[in-house]
Amino acid sequence: MNKLFLISCFLMLFNSITFADINKDQQTAIKIINESQTTLKNFNNDPELKWFRNHFSRAKGILVIPTLLKGGFIFGGSGGTGVLFHHDMENNQWSYPGFYTIGSLSVGFQIGLEVAEVVLLIMTDRGMDALLSSKVQLGSDASIALGPVGIGAQAATSDVLQYSRAKGAFAGLTLEGSIVSIRESLNEAYYGRPVRPVEIFITREVNNSQADSIRYALETLEKAP
Repeated sequence: MNKLFLISCFLMLFNSITFADINKDQQTAIKIINESQTTLKNFNNDPELKWFRNHFSRAKGILVIPTLLKGGFIFGGSGGTGVLFHHDMENNQWSYPGFYTIGSLSVGFQIGLEVAEVVLLIMTDRGMDALLSSKVQLGSDASIALGPVGIGAQAATSDVLQYSRAKGAFAGLTLEGSIVSIRESLNEAYYGRPVRPVEIFITREVNNSQADSIRYALETLEKAP
């Protein structure tokens, strides 16, 4: 059989597999955006999150994790994928999203599965700058505190404030020690090319109109009384 023909067949197969992976990642990215918008709506309507809404406009950025899973037996952990937005406070504009994962490992007796919606408010430039790197450890590279109902001393000086909507054992969850890392494959699929965080959040070289709805939701939440 002609060697050139075999090479051509291989390249066609490889390209089809690559396209399928990109298409799957694109669908995943869109799903996360839509779920994140639902999470924002839930946080906006939650009567217990008044402080979150009143101080939202002060945030340098926001990381929305629509589904954070926690579970395991003896060795367990929590993890999820979400979207980060940068707030250009000078021009009062929210960036297009960047996709990130968050995860942690824990040791101890635990059984079952817990699910939570989580929002991280990035309150300082230090916290936002840390998230421009490929991997960040909360509590080390950026300080984190549980978001207050009324402002507390620790929350007032933290880089990141954590808010969660959950019940049961997951209600007191803290993400200190968790690793936040970039989901490069989702960013590439969503924007059609490899893209770095600085290109999304600082120079703003990419866009996707599918995210205009959630960006509008952020603007609405910021302006809400």
